[in-house]
Amino acid sequence: MYAIIETGGKQYKVNEGDILFVERLADKEGEPVVFDRVIAVSKEGSIDFGKPFVSGATVNAKVLGHGKDKKIIVFKYKPKKGYRRKQGHRQPYTKVQIEKINA
Repeated sequence: MYAIIETGGKQYKVNEGDILFVERLADKEGEPVVFDRVIAVSKEGSIDFGKPFVSGATVNAKVLGHGKDKKIIVFKYKPKKGYRRKQGHRQPYTKVQIEKINA
């Protein structure tokens, strides 16, 4: 059994017990979180697709922690003009563990 959920503008295929990194959530570490934007659910060989979401389907998860991704460098440059801008960015994330798929 798996589900496809949407959070933070991205879609994730999840199974029970999976650990994944999603865009930063406001929930504290150790708190439960419910994803109700379920796009599709597969159970017993059949797949239910939502229009746009599956009604009544939720995915329960637990927040394991928060952190920041690897640093990326943003470098802007215009030749022959002396224009250079260097900037770093670390994207914040939340680590969650999928506990149950309710469909």
